[in-house]
Amino acid sequence: MKKLKYLSIALMCILATSCSKEWDAPNFNNESPYGNNSINEENIITIAELKAKFPNCTATYNNYSPITEDIKIRGRVTGNDIGSNIYKQIALQDETGGIIVAINQSGLHGYLAEGQEIILALKDLYIGSYGSTPQIGQRYNGSIGRMNKDFFNEHFKLIGAPDITKIDTLKNFLPSEAMKVNVCKLVRLENVSFKHVDGLATFAPDSTVDKTVEIKGGCVSRDLVETDMVVRTSTYAKFAAMKLPYDEVNKKPIKCNLVGIATYYSGTGQWQLAIRKESDIEILDK
Repeated sequence: MKKLKYLSIALMCILATSCSKEWDAPNFNNESPYGNNSINEENIITIAELKAKFPNCTATYNNYSPITEDIKIRGRVTGNDIGSNIYKQIALQDETGGIIVAINQSGLHGYLAEGQEIILALKDLYIGSYGSTPQIGQRYNGSIGRMNKDFFNEHFKLIGAPDITKIDTLKNFLPSEAMKVNVCKLVRLENVSFKHVDGLATFAPDSTVDKTVEIKGGCVSRDLVETDMVVRTSTYAKFAAMKLPYDEVNKKPIKCNLVGIATYYSGTGQWQLAIRKESDIEILDK
């Protein structure tokens, strides 16, 4: 019985000692647990210079080219999958332009937040055109596609903490052939309204609910009145069921400001706006 008593006291002492010591957080030596921290900052070129090296990345047909040089780009994440409207890709932008990086992984916003700066090592990756929108990834069925998540992990490095104040948003974007230099950039459309709004229309209704909409690739394209651009929304977007801005009293669309990633699709010859999240939709006064 005494032995049991002494064992109990000893155990209580051990527990007391362990509880009195504060928990030590994992030490990553100021290095991120994501990506490849060994990537250096040598041979960095701008996104505009990358596009100039591979001019077919904005061609009107799907194509791809291997990147064999030891070159890198450095930019900030302007779009990710936080609103479920951008799927398995991020939009990357520097002071000279933007580009899509396709990754076969969901939940990218968890470590590639809006405003996060990264270095992307391009050697052994592919660059190509997906309907005239430039994209970095790997080969897939004779076109440019998503890269394996583990492969991507070896090719990027996080730089500092996310900072959305460092992102340059292009205001009053005017879609035109001459403005393809701005493809994949974060843009802002001001004082625009949607066509064919009746007070019931949503950004991306399910086809079983609204038979009047056409769903292509799991997305719905909504025309805007003041511009030739369309707003393309996935039926899986978190704001898909949100009603398009409409004045029920005066029976007319309400103007709004919209923010998103500008892409171009040669299949329809249209500029498309991919809204990232619901807060990108600013409804103006009636």
